[in-house]
Formats: sequence, C-alpha cells, structure tokens
Amino acid sequence: MTVPASLLFLENHLDASLILVGREEILQPLLGKWAGNSRLRVVHAAEVVEMHESPALALRNKKNSSMRVAINLVKNGEADACVSAGNTGALMAISRFVLKMMPGIERPAICAPFPTAKGHTHMLDLGANVDCGPEHLLQFGIMGAMLVAAMEHSDFPTVGILNIGEEEIKGNETVKSAAELLRASDLNFIGNVEGDGIYMGDADVVVCDGFVGNVALKTSEGLAQMLGSSLRTEFKRNWLTKVAAVIAMSVLNNFKKRFDHRRYNGAILLGLRGISVKSHGSADAFSFGHAISRAYEAVENRVVERIAAKISAMTGSGGVARVEESA
Repeated sequence: MTVPASLLFLENHLDASLILVGREEILQPLLGKWAGNSRLRVVHAAEVVEMHESPALALRNKKNSSMRVAINLVKNGEADACVSAGNTGALMAISRFVLKMMPGIERPAICAPFPTAKGHTHMLDLGANVDCGPEHLLQFGIMGAMLVAAMEHSDFPTVGILNIGEEEIKGNETVKSAAELLRASDLNFIGNVEGDGIYMGDADVVVCDGFVGNVALKTSEGLAQMLGSSLRTEFKRNWLTKVAAVIAMSVLNNFKKRFDHRRYNGAILLGLRGISVKSHGSADAFSFGHAISRAYEAVENRVVERIAAKISAMTGSGGVARVEESA
C-alpha cells in the first residue's frame, strides 16, 4: 500500500523526493525500476509500533521504530514532512516529543477536510485532545484558519465552532467561552455551527474538541460506507434495478468520486514545528497517495510558517489568550 502509493506520487511530482522508512529487506525488493534512483531512498528501521501498543511505551521503548526514525528525519531537516498510517496516539506522542510545539500553542490538533455541498471544510480537533479549554479551541481556530488560508489560497476563511444550536446562549460553558474568545479575535468568526452545517459548508473551518470531532469523523465514515453498500445492494436486487444502475452509472460514478472518503485522507497534526500527517490505518494505495500529496501541499504552502507568524502576531498584540507550553 505505502510503496505503490509512493512510487505513483514520484511519477506525478517530478520535483519531489521520498524517503521510505522501515525494514530495508522488505522495502528494497518492492522498488522495481526505482531502485537506485536519486529521488527515492530507503532508511532502515528495525522496529514497528503496533496498532495496539501504548503511545507512552512506544515513545519510551521503541526509539528505532519506523515512526520515530521518520519523525527524526523531519527534525534533522533531512525530510520536510512525515506521513504515517500507523498508531495515531503514538504518532501524536512521538511527533510532539521530537518536533516540539510552536511557541504560543499548547496542544497539537488533528485537522482534516470534510466534503460539503460547497466543496469541503476543515475540521479540528479530530481526536488528539479529548478535553479542551476555551483557549485551546481558540488556538485550533487560528491554526485551522491559517491552514485553509495557505492551502486553499483564501484571504479570510470563515471559522465556526461546533455546537448544539446556532444561538449564542447554546452549548456548555467551554464552548460558549471559546466562542467569546473567537469573536474577540481578528479571525472571520461566524458563530456556532450545528452538525448538519458541517456538510452544508457553513464555515471553512469548524472547531471542536477531539472527543466530539472524532465521533463526527467516524460517524461520517460509517455513514458513507453504509450508503455505498446500500446502493450497491439495491441496484443488484433484480433485472430492472440492474438496468437502472447501468443508466445511472455516470451519475453514480460522479457521486462516488465527489464523496469518496479516500480523497480526503491525510490529517495534519497542527501546532508542531514540522509537518506530520496521519493517514487512515486502512488506507489503500489510492488513499495513501492523497495523504502524501497533502503533506507535500502543506510544505509547499508553508503552513507551519503561516501558523507561527499568525500566532506570534496575535500574541504580541494581545489578541490571543496565550496558554504557556507545559514542561
């Protein structure tokens, strides 16, 4: 999955180079005509972080894991970004430990695009932080807005906060306090966004804590898979529905292409002093290729630098209630 996606990426991006990190005896035979090419090299890593492993133990005990080695390459400047389909908690822990946080940002946040009626929106956090304070949600809004501004070339992206109603009085105290901070900032804050507003494209950036965001993400993925499976079942029901499927094939293909979750694979861990991208663990080559492309675009559009500059400007002007990085 990762090797075919990497080779296809190199064919489509002539200005890019890749480093494959893992067990060399496994990777080398898969390179084919790319073996020995100057744009592709293999860095050996003897250990693997398993999906079931504790992030803390992976951080402490597996210093020669492919994940740790790859992130070290980013820290040392040998790579511009790391892309992994491995253990999410371990990737977050190792990325934070090795790359460190930006000044003025206390916690990293997982950010990924969601398809909408108007195109797509970016949502964060999607699982890195189960409990968040108002200042953290404000920082998520800043990071999300700078990501969209850089990668979508949008001058003033809209930011909303996920809530149970559009009225300002709705929500728990954390969300209401975060909304006040966002409203007082110089972001283009539009207020509360309800769950259905995510897919209507009410905002370019939707902010929430990691618990709510991860539930929304997994619910969306499950719904998409259920709808796809149900459509296939219905069109195979009898000869009339099979004929209807043939007639509707063009529409169905366009629908699938537009809402295929694989096209939105690649969640960026924002707030770090480097690019770390999480691919879905079950990603196929097509999906993993999109994660690589997302990392490439984040580097090309200088997302880290844009976020750092915005945080510095807003902190210096008093526009952000700064949360000091914990020791």
